[in-house]
Amino acid sequence: MIFLVVTFIMQLVIRRYRPADKDTVLTLFSIGILEHIRPCFYNAMTSRLYLTITPTLCVVGYLLGSVFGAVLFPAAWVGLIYYCCHEVYASYIRLRLRTDMQDIPGNFLSRPDDCFWVAEAEVGARAQVVGMVAVVAKHSGTEKYGEMFRMIISPQYRRMGLGFRLTQTAVDFCKERGFSKVVLETTSTQMAAVVLYSKVGFNRVQSHIKAQAAHWIISLARVTIVRMEKYLNVLKCHN
Repeated sequence: MIFLVVTFIMQLVIRRYRPADKDTVLTLFSIGILEHIRPCFYNAMTSRLYLTITPTLCVVGYLLGSVFGAVLFPAAWVGLIYYCCHEVYASYIRLRLRTDMQDIPGNFLSRPDDCFWVAEAEVGARAQVVGMVAVVAKHSGTEKYGEMFRMIISPQYRRMGLGFRLTQTAVDFCKERGFSKVVLETTSTQMAAVVLYSKVGFNRVQSHIKAQAAHWIISLARVTIVRMEKYLNVLKCHN
């Protein structure tokens, strides 16, 4: 038997966003954010606190009622935690889809110090958007810096160096604009992203739980927002 191995040469191109990309970008954005619900739920339920609460509710339910209570109490608890984990990310998507992601050219491409890139994979004659990242200029007193947003990569194109390339594209853009640093925020459940940013030179500077979801929801989901930053060595030319 003869086995034929066909190798596809895939090219990855990082370019500025175009209006024709909108539907694909919005779909990729939504899917990419919703992926974090499962690891968020797993991290919450396997925490030491919740590993104590769940069986305790089982015992309490049995003592107060019956075998039905022993099942109902912990089931309701698990359902509540899953709802919270889902709502943390679903509320974020809802807000972004009706605000900045609804008008990407207006919010990310209308000013020279902002930009939105997509990664386009070309296999044969077909091109498809498989990743994205954006930078928005921020000011703090006399300091100007860049904030990196919307880092999403399609699952089948991960572990190929695309995350590094997108991050480096954003960092290089900030250097060219003379920004003092690049900052970003991610969640504690996105450990692969934290590792990537650390390799590129970002450092953790702060953790908080301020998000689009209600305070009690993000607290029960046991999610923290991780703020990271990378200072840039900007070379300025003098005449």
